[in-house]
Amino acid sequence: MTVLQTQTSHGAGPQAAGPAATVIHLHGEVDVFTSAALRERLLRALRRGANPLILDLSGVSFFDTSGLAVLVGIQRRARSLGVTFELSAPRHQTAALLRITGLDRTFTIR
Repeated sequence: MTVLQTQTSHGAGPQAAGPAATVIHLHGEVDVFTSAALRERLLRALRRGANPLILDLSGVSFFDTSGLAVLVGIQRRARSLGVTFELSAPRHQTAALLRITGLDRTFTIR
């Protein structure tokens, strides 16, 4: 089983929306075993004032509904704080899951 790893980059770059963007790059699987760690990582970024906060999904090989629950919760928290939360480069399986659940219309996806 692949474990979720996160990597954060700040500032302007190919994935960044602007000079103050925080991009969190995910690698591995987002599932019931890793979603709590993902939630904590994203909450830490929000507490540090990341705006916008971009979640790069290009390195995610598997994504399940527990991960979707994390994304929905983080999006709600981000909105309440006035933070823009975006998803970037989801692979086919993740994009299909977002489309099937209708969440592709809720999230900004780059």
